[in-house]
Amino acid sequence: MATYDEVMDELRAAGTAQNVKIYRRHGVTGDLFGVSYATLNALKKRLKTDHDLATALWASGNHDARVLATLIADPARAAPDELEAWRAGADNPVEITALTRNVAGRRKPPPWELVERWTASDEEWTATAGWDLLAVLAVTDTAHDDAYYAARLAEIEARLPGSANRVRYEMNNALIAIGGRNPALAAAATAAAGRIGPVEVDHGETGCKTPEAGAYIARIWARKGRAAGPPGLSRCG
Repeated sequence: MATYDEVMDELRAAGTAQNVKIYRRHGVTGDLFGVSYATLNALKKRLKTDHDLATALWASGNHDARVLATLIADPARAAPDELEAWRAGADNPVEITALTRNVAGRRKPPPWELVERWTASDEEWTATAGWDLLAVLAVTDTAHDDAYYAARLAEIEARLPGSANRVRYEMNNALIAIGGRNPALAAAATAAAGRIGPVEVDHGETGCKTPEAGAYIARIWARKGRAAGPPGLSRCG
């Protein structure tokens, strides 16, 4: 079993200056080595699930270690208070997305209390995590009925224009995910997207684009029945 020091040494050796530049453009701040995702995924396969190691890696504050932490964490052991602590330390879209999609979004039962608390926040990264987590859970959720998601669509429509930059992106993703649940919500989400209009998000010095929600929902339903599994979520970060 690999130790924390061994993994950190391996990450340090695997980093490249070019990847550091790329990750900086995607909003990563603080300490990072610039480790490729191919290397991180190879480490995930070798290390397997190791929640104690994941906890130590996240606490390091190093970006590459944190992404790896989300890949080897055990969602079943990631209690809401730990997820809250991890989110509090994440201040860039890459770490937020890794946390919500690799750990929080895979926890059973889902941490709906975090969705409610985070989406209500006025702090950019907290709200970003909340809306991204809602988008993840909306794909597979069976606990909530259409009325819950209709209310969320109304909230998105009301709040998105005045929300912070990255929050707008994740609200748009949540709108799309809700529109993929069933035909009635697809119609409601598409109508809301039309009233909201184009969602402007500053993606910095990257090639990332914000998907047009109505068109994206239409593509989801066009390919339903032709591909197995739920529709994918937009990801840039």
